[in-house]
Amino acid sequence: MEYVIEMNNITKVFPGIKANDNITLRVQKGEIHALLGENGAGKSTLMNILFGLYQPEEGEIKIQGKPVKITSPNVANELGIGMVHQHFMLVHNFTVTENIILGNEPKKGGKINIEDAAAEIKKLSEQYGLAVDPHAKIEDISVGMQQRVEILKTLYRGAEILIFDEPTAVLTPQEIHELIGILKRLVQEGKSIVLITHKLKEIMEVCDRCTIIRKGKGIGTVDIATTNEQQLAELMVGREVSFKTEKSDAQPQQNVLQISNLIVNDSRNLPAVKGLDLTVRAGEIVGIAGVDGNGQSELIEAITGLRKVESGSITLNDKDVTNWPTRRITEEGVGHIPEDRHKHGLVLDFSIGDNMVLQTYHKPPISSKGILNFGKVYEKAKALIQQFDVRTPSEHTPARALSGGNQQKAIIAREVDRDPDLLIAAQPTRGLDVGAIEFIHRKLVEQRDKGKAVLLLSLELDEIINVSDRIAVIYEGQIVGIVNAKETNEQELGLLMAGGTQGEKVNTNA
Repeated sequence: MEYVIEMNNITKVFPGIKANDNITLRVQKGEIHALLGENGAGKSTLMNILFGLYQPEEGEIKIQGKPVKITSPNVANELGIGMVHQHFMLVHNFTVTENIILGNEPKKGGKINIEDAAAEIKKLSEQYGLAVDPHAKIEDISVGMQQRVEILKTLYRGAEILIFDEPTAVLTPQEIHELIGILKRLVQEGKSIVLITHKLKEIMEVCDRCTIIRKGKGIGTVDIATTNEQQLAELMVGREVSFKTEKSDAQPQQNVLQISNLIVNDSRNLPAVKGLDLTVRAGEIVGIAGVDGNGQSELIEAITGLRKVESGSITLNDKDVTNWPTRRITEEGVGHIPEDRHKHGLVLDFSIGDNMVLQTYHKPPISSKGILNFGKVYEKAKALIQQFDVRTPSEHTPARALSGGNQQKAIIAREVDRDPDLLIAAQPTRGLDVGAIEFIHRKLVEQRDKGKAVLLLSLELDEIINVSDRIAVIYEGQIVGIVNAKETNEQELGLLMAGGTQGEKVNTNA
């Protein structure tokens, strides 16, 4: 059979780790081929080799049946390979057009010809159903739109093979639905797609075949038509995986967090949280469900001291902590797994060990009289790495060298280890594989069962229903209903999330 991509017996070694161990991947023309594996299994490394960012120690690559040496992304582009990275490579104060033509600028009379380029981009965007404004600035458009710009960047350079690295990790459910439509359109137009993802539902919905990698080794390739989510999950992690979080009924006790009539502005100084009331009790998990952009992020930032409260109050264990400094709120017993792990969760150039003590570095035994005890730092980090199964060559490895899922596990280890009275988990499983998701859900339930209060923010409705005891639905900065997780469904939540009126079953004091 004629393959557009053949990666035969690829091996890639980094200091202390064999990222790819004799892996073979073959992609047929016009198919969407999933690359599935746990966090840190070696998926992105394999695709970075195909895109010319890394060179393999062993193995050969064939494109359209011809052996090639892909020594750089420029060579990959010449071979018709484009890559849409998980973390977008865009210049924020440039326009859409300027980003797309960057490094490949069309000239007219010695000047860059923006008008013609914008016209060509508009034509491309219409052809592939990628509606974007060629003159908009990147900083002014949504994450979903930024991703469309990345796709257009590859198409503008004539890509026939497109690699998508975790493309849905940062998208809202609506944007994911739109992206799936775009992928199908690209294939209809004759493109071939490699999709790196952990999301089994998406693989089942959009892919033709799937190659599974486990701990750097190729496990095999399966036809999607003849498999199911459970089989894929077991192939990926090497054991049976439960999609349902096992938990006993909540035993809620005293109020830990009380929010009254809260008003918080967004970054444009417009009200994002508008008179919101919410209570979270010890021994329960309260999930916040809502369409992205309805004030969830501003609410979490206000509770954790990262954003100013305009009016209203936030009470923690009967203490008014409104507009307290972040450090003081943390010391009062709040753990925070932030929405954006790179911006608010980690110092990427610090070692993973240093990141593990970011909340406790100023206290004994980690430091004494203002002097850090590095022996204690790395001893603590080692214990947490083992306890939370953080896959890293060592505690000295820079945080940026870890996969997204292992970065997330490190943050969760740091926050849970402090044993906070209130644990705020914002998008805790974004971009994680099913094995890691199962582990994190178990940790959240463990905190609840220890009598802690847990506030869970997620855009994944099945996660909210699966893990929460009560679900508060947020719409336009207000809680419009609180329902019992056991008695609700996606349809009822979806109606409330869209601003619908509360039905018979919806009870604000569940």
